[in-house]
Amino acid sequence: MTIPIPSVMSWPLGSVDGFGRMAFSSDDDSVREVMRNILLTRPGERLMRPQFGAGLTDFIHQPNTETTRTLIANVVKKSIAQWETRVLVSSVDVQPDITSLAKVQIIIRYQMRYARQPLQLILGLDLNQI
Repeated sequence: MTIPIPSVMSWPLGSVDGFGRMAFSSDDDSVREVMRNILLTRPGERLMRPQFGAGLTDFIHQPNTETTRTLIANVVKKSIAQWETRVLVSSVDVQPDITSLAKVQIIIRYQMRYARQPLQLILGLDLNQI
């Protein structure tokens, strides 16, 4: 018995297709957009969902230490597990950026629940700027 792969769509962040209609992201692009949205939204920012979001911007002006990077990784894992149920997070690595002492690279390794192909999302966060 094969399990059908669901079609996943999400609201775009401002794109229009060739016919003048709103373009929708699908599949992995949709999941990536939602994960970015979760990570960059501060808890309390959404009126009807005050707990939504990870609040990565709360780490701005924190020192780039092992403790800060561990806290970032824990917040990322927890928030994605809570708000994006279409994925299973395998690991989250937060590493200092080699080009700047104030930047970190967040590497999220995950799988879609319906397909076991390993995927990853890499985000950069500058701890000095908003």
